[in-house]
Parts: sequence; C-alpha cells; structure tokens
Amino acid sequence: MTAGVLVAEHPVVQHRLAALRDETTEPSAFRQVVHDLSALVAYEAIQDLATEQVAVRTPVGAAKCMRIAETVLLVPILRAGLGMVPAIQELLPYTEVAHVGLRRDESTLRSEVYLDRLPRDLAGRRVVVCDPMLATGGSLVQACDLVVSRGASHVQALCLIASVPGIERFRASHPDVPVACAVIDPELDGRGFIIPGLGDAGDRLFGPPGLP
Repeated sequence: MTAGVLVAEHPVVQHRLAALRDETTEPSAFRQVVHDLSALVAYEAIQDLATEQVAVRTPVGAAKCMRIAETVLLVPILRAGLGMVPAIQELLPYTEVAHVGLRRDESTLRSEVYLDRLPRDLAGRRVVVCDPMLATGGSLVQACDLVVSRGASHVQALCLIASVPGIERFRASHPDVPVACAVIDPELDGRGFIIPGLGDAGDRLFGPPGLP
C-alpha cells in the first residue's frame, strides 16, 4: 500500500503535526504550521533536482559547488493547496505557480474542475501538485490527470495528511506519481473527511467559504 509513498517521520515533523491536528490551534498558528510542514515534507521528497557545478570564491580560496538547475512548476489545488506554496517557494530557488481549482459535490464526493491555469504544454517539466489533505483521492487524481495529459515528465504529489483509502485510489490511478506526506491516517468518515485528520484544511487556513 505504501509503495511510492514517502512518509516524513522525523521528530520535528511529528511535533508540528500535533499542532496541525489540535483543534485549539489558532488560525495564524495553523497557517505557520502548514508553512513549516510543507517545507519539511518538500525537503524530504524532492531530492533529485537537476543540478550544475559552479565555481565560487570563498574569502580564502576557490570551491566547486552545486546549484539547482531547473524550474519547478507548483500546482496548488485550490483552495487549501495555496497554504503550502510560500514555504516551497522559499525552499526552491526557481519556481512557477499554476492554479487548479476543484469543487467537490458534497453529496457524491466527486470533484469538478472550475479553474485550470496550467500551461498547455508541460513536456519536460517537473510538476509538484500541492494538496494538504489526500482524503478520497478524487481531487488529486483529477489534478494529476490534467498535468499528465499535458506531457509533464516528472510529477510529484505533496500532501500533509493522507488516508489509506485515498492513497489506494490515487496509486491505482497514478502508480508512477510518488506521494509524500507527514502521516497516513486509517479511514474516512461519511463526509469524506480524514479520521482523525484535522478537519477542513481550507477553513482552518482561510476561514469558512462565502456563498457560491
């Protein structure tokens, strides 16, 4: 079940995960924890970036160093995925961002695309799809469907909390797309929320949504 899935188990990650789950964590602190965990999970997951060798001068001599040599396209799934982007941009020196909006029907738990800002041609691109909660897996599957259909050569999914059913569904649809997260929870409730999870990530980041 966990083939192709990286769980960041460092104690620092798990410490922040406790605050992420805690219902008493205030919105400002919650946003900071999402920021911190996003950077930590991305650091663990994205280890094969293209690099180039450069020569630099130190105060006492010359050194051969490595620098990142590719631009990563970040694809946050709206709206909760937006909370992960700033931290990953701080971590990676070269990034671009393309938004994908998916709206879930609460009766069927199926999602539909309402915003697609992906480039038409992603041939040769590394794409990192960001979604804090991999619950049913439907949104992440649809976002990766779009990315793969446009020719991305390297696709990666970054989450914070995943569920066993969500992982299983996603891996069945995209067995070649690795997933990284901080924890895998066992189940979903009748609304498709991860148990124990953290509730609604979008609401805790940005407040309840307005009228449609």
